[in-house]
Amino acid sequence: MVSAPNMDAAAPLLDEAPNFNSPWRRLGRQTDAVLEAERAQLPLWAVVAFGSGIASWFALDGRDNWTFFLICAAALAMGGLALGGRLGRAMVWGGLLASLGMALIWLRAEWVEAPRITRPTIANFEAEVLRVEPLVAKEKVRLTLKPANDTLPPKLRVTLRDAQWTNAMGEGARLSLRARLVGPPEMALPGTYDFARKAWFEGIGGVGTALGEVKVFAPATSDGRLDRLRASIGQHVRNSMPGSGDGIATALTTGDKNAVADADAEAMRRSGLAHLLAVSGLHIAAVVGAAMLLFLKVAALSEKLARRHNLILWSAAAGAIAGIVYTLLTGMQVPTVRACIAALLVLGGLALGRDALSLRLVAVGALLILFVRPEAIAGASFQLSFAAVTAIIALHDHPRVKGWLSPRDEGRLGRFGRGMLALLLTGLAVEVTLMPFALYHFHKAGLYGVIANLVAIPMTTFIIMPLLALALLFDLVGLGAPFWWLAGLSLDFLLGLAHLFGIAKGSVAMVPTMPTWAFALATYGGLWVLLWRKRWRWWGLVPVLIGMAVAFTAPRPDLLVTGDGRHLAVVSEEGEPLLLRERSGDFIRDMLSEASGYDGQGGALADQRFANCNRDACLATIERGGRQWRLLAIRSRDYILWEELTAACANADIVVAERWLPRACTPRWLKLDRKSLEESGGLAIHLANPPKIFSVRDRVGDHPWTAAARRKDQ
Repeated sequence: MVSAPNMDAAAPLLDEAPNFNSPWRRLGRQTDAVLEAERAQLPLWAVVAFGSGIASWFALDGRDNWTFFLICAAALAMGGLALGGRLGRAMVWGGLLASLGMALIWLRAEWVEAPRITRPTIANFEAEVLRVEPLVAKEKVRLTLKPANDTLPPKLRVTLRDAQWTNAMGEGARLSLRARLVGPPEMALPGTYDFARKAWFEGIGGVGTALGEVKVFAPATSDGRLDRLRASIGQHVRNSMPGSGDGIATALTTGDKNAVADADAEAMRRSGLAHLLAVSGLHIAAVVGAAMLLFLKVAALSEKLARRHNLILWSAAAGAIAGIVYTLLTGMQVPTVRACIAALLVLGGLALGRDALSLRLVAVGALLILFVRPEAIAGASFQLSFAAVTAIIALHDHPRVKGWLSPRDEGRLGRFGRGMLALLLTGLAVEVTLMPFALYHFHKAGLYGVIANLVAIPMTTFIIMPLLALALLFDLVGLGAPFWWLAGLSLDFLLGLAHLFGIAKGSVAMVPTMPTWAFALATYGGLWVLLWRKRWRWWGLVPVLIGMAVAFTAPRPDLLVTGDGRHLAVVSEEGEPLLLRERSGDFIRDMLSEASGYDGQGGALADQRFANCNRDACLATIERGGRQWRLLAIRSRDYILWEELTAACANADIVVAERWLPRACTPRWLKLDRKSLEESGGLAIHLANPPKIFSVRDRVGDHPWTAAARRKDQ
């Protein structure tokens, strides 16, 4: 006989049973429901996860942190396996793709390693020309060379003056030259451009300047025919174009931005029109669209072709050919190739009857580029172009915007007004989206770019580029002069617009630096807004606003010192950088102004009342943080008496020199000479209470292209 169970004895066991209606379980079910509603957007986040792994390799410092990231990503994937559901699957794929991105860029960084020059040297060598870049505005030519000398790196970048250059030095030529060579320059100040990173992935082991005569042993081969054609077209454009827009015309036709005068390039940047100088999506779209329209109109004249063939497919093929030819002609720069790939994907979508533009298309394009060149994610070009395209598609995909801009039965005035509204909304969305990227990479963002682009984009797309194409086409029969004249007028108007908005009061917002974590916060917040479709997308505005607030409230540094110790700037309370060497070049002046968050050229430290300068040194008294700081900056390489030097050091709080200083030189707080700056790199120093020091070493870590990594390897 089976007795009934003792329910009183089983009660404790029932109390300990899992509560399937616990808050965590309910939260999990609610999250799964939200992700189920957004399931069409989840593939986009797969690309974000892959890119996050690559970006984290650049942001994190050294092998230990990279390994820790891989462990955390693996733990995320395993946690997803245990959790289950749609959230669990998202965690699995996110962890795996982030690990894959980290592993891919780590492997590529090791794979592309090449010898580099470690100290300045003067060398005589023979080399083959791999690439030619005319720097027209600077009257120079930049050559990428493959030296025949095994003691030199396999790839060098050497600059020649126009007087040293001949047309026989094109791609494939063999030269004999003498050059002063140095290693690829590293980031000079925290947050400035890191050429050493770019050179590492391109295999460039040194840069320099040619000295004396450059001899040609073998002239350029036929392999450089495309480069010679590009250079010939550029020269023809500059010779034919009236007015001051010949440099911009060269950039639009051949992709050579080096022909643009410095003043015009700065005006384009300040007015928010600099994107027009880089051949990218706008230009490819104009070329492809014009080719498709022209082919379609001409082919439709034949009733036989129109009846028997799908002219849309044939016109898409014509557009694809035109886009590829234009990409080759403009030098196959990364933004151009990226835009061409996107255009080909759009044309493929048209051929298959799919949506021509979608966020999935953008994601596929980004994924293709990141698989081939994962280092592109760290560059401003990749970030700006994909952010802009994503913002445009997300804007026009919004139901309310679709309702505003959808075609309807109305007159010409209504269609024109709707088109202007579309341009205004698109420009506003792009400017807002790109602002964090501009502040992070360039320390500045144009505030009037929406208005300037409202005029400049349609003018460039529908007037300037067609006129340039017609001018080149009719020049084949000697009838291009009227089109050159019209193009010159249009480009003069465009430059006038750029200068007008560039000099307007408050046209540019400047920040000294944007912390990487604040930039990451704004970026992921923006992705959250752009990639989701439900109302929870607006949660992303919180991290965006936090990141931007941090950028705009970042304190200015009080003292800037470059990594070689040669250049120094004391930043006044008004933000103006006061330079130790008043004869510094434009590059140094612009870099110090940007790092100070100052819109303009800096002054001279020697002209200030609080500074006493002579040929050998400057002694300045800086009042910050409720106290006085005495700065001794040595600016000559001449011998200084040991007794005088040590006494001056003892009487100073901060000593800066590009030379080695003796141990007996002991300032009260900070000694910055060649030895210490080789360890830290350039510095941004805040003298407020308590004082803080931010270094290039802190910014770039132990990545393989840094001096710190080289010392560890040695």
